Amino acid sequence: MASARSTFRSAGVAIRLTLVATVVLGVGYPLAVWGVGQAAFHDQANGSMVTDSSGKLVGSSLIGQSFSGKQADRWFQSRPSAAGDGYDAGASSGSNLGPNNPDLLKAVEERRAALAKADGVPAAQVPADAVTASGSGLDPDISPAYASQQVARVAAARGLPADTVRQLVASHTESRQLGFLGEPVVNVLALNLALAKASS
Repeated sequence: MASARSTFRSAGVAIRLTLVATVVLGVGYPLAVWGVGQAAFHDQANGSMVTDSSGKLVGSSLIGQSFSGKQADRWFQSRPSAAGDGYDAGASSGSNLGPNNPDLLKAVEERRAALAKADGVPAAQVPADAVTASGSGLDPDISPAYASQQVARVAAARGLPADTVRQLVASHTESRQLGFLGEPVVNVLALNLALAKASS
């Protein structure tokens, strides 16, 4: 009888501990993390969304964008994307093709030729990030070299002086993190927003 009572008592303690742990770790902790995120890192916790001067949502500073059609020449382009139909955050991925894969090599050469023609530069000068996708397929940044390559095309399409567009690129070039990590980059969305403002 005492043994059965002890077993029931132990089971009761285990059930209560499970319920407490579920409430604390399954509800309380996630709510606390969410609250800290909203209070201290509101923009990052909500996807680093970006709006234009009129308050219209135009994208996320963490995800690249591409432009096509007649208006494409008016914008700085991101690097290619292998995520879904392009920059699909729900299908983040690279192409998974090795550097010697014939399909990748063919795609790179086709992109290089098309960009050289569109931007009016020799094919040999087209930077690597202009013709290859990132590992995530969502990279929002391009190299200063790729941004500089696009200056003449964008300036001509918008009727702006090339020096004005070049200054926008320079002012939106971010240096290495902590001064030594990674390479300098240009966030395409931020640059295009500044470009739209300069054109208005």
